[in-house]
Amino acid sequence: MVTESAFSIGARVKTANTEDHMKPLEGKVAVVAGASRGAGRGIALALGEAGATVYATGRTRRGGPKPRDNAAGNIEDTADEISARGGKGIAIGADYTKEEDVASVFAQVEREHGRVDVLANAVWGMCDQYSDGSEFFGTWGRPFWETPVSAWGNMMMAGPFAYFAASVHAARLMAKAGKGLIVGITDGIMAKGDEPAPDPNVLGPYGGQLLFDLAHICINRMLNGMSVEGKKQKIAVVTLMPGFMRTERVSQYLSTEQLRKQMGFEKTESTEFVGRAVAALAADPKVMKKSGRIHFVADLAREYGFTDVDGRQVPRFAFA
Repeated sequence: MVTESAFSIGARVKTANTEDHMKPLEGKVAVVAGASRGAGRGIALALGEAGATVYATGRTRRGGPKPRDNAAGNIEDTADEISARGGKGIAIGADYTKEEDVASVFAQVEREHGRVDVLANAVWGMCDQYSDGSEFFGTWGRPFWETPVSAWGNMMMAGPFAYFAASVHAARLMAKAGKGLIVGITDGIMAKGDEPAPDPNVLGPYGGQLLFDLAHICINRMLNGMSVEGKKQKIAVVTLMPGFMRTERVSQYLSTEQLRKQMGFEKTESTEFVGRAVAALAADPKVMKKSGRIHFVADLAREYGFTDVDGRQVPRFAFA
């Protein structure tokens, strides 16, 4: 059953860009890892729209080197859009596969604010080695021995390692304050109807790409363990399973109508849908009750009462 308080939180998030409405995250400080594009950018924008000060962090800088596949987006553009929506956007260049870069981000946040309220982990380096969509899609369904060993670094370093490094530095500040929210994005989780998301400690069916599968199992288990260790300090750690997100790369790679039909592009949701889930969690005074579990973004939308940018309440994604 959806409670009135849940709807209230969702309504504040959904209407945070109206001048006459209180911004539920005003005064909050958030760090988004991987804010150049994709889920990270959507999360950063939603947090800014809800009034937060958002550090948009990542590798792609305006005027700097672009990804190998020339995917659109950079942290400065994200930071500018955050500020345009009523938050405060601050861009910091950082490579989350380098611990010294991560430490530098949180040292700056501590100097400027003394704390961090929200960390959103959305770094994902799977596409770093590919120059186009055909290379990317060609990795699926192939045996692991045909995968370059170098792909391990892209998937595991700019994935689970990045999540761990960011969470360590954020949690050190959160533990001092006795509160905080750490969010991570996962993939490959499916459940029918209203079935609950699987236990993060239980292996699901194999997804067809070994490193992709392994990276997300690692993320799920790691965030669950962090939730146990952060409970005493009231650090909530939540894993989010979005649907098929209409990221910059999805739009770029699914370049033909045939591919879009094949992949179910009509079912996609914006990256701000998961962003509104993070904003709703950050505004929820009872967020600790959600710590340690995997949550479908679609389920949180029904509970908190938020919609996607086009006004839809997007259902859980399914290929069939």
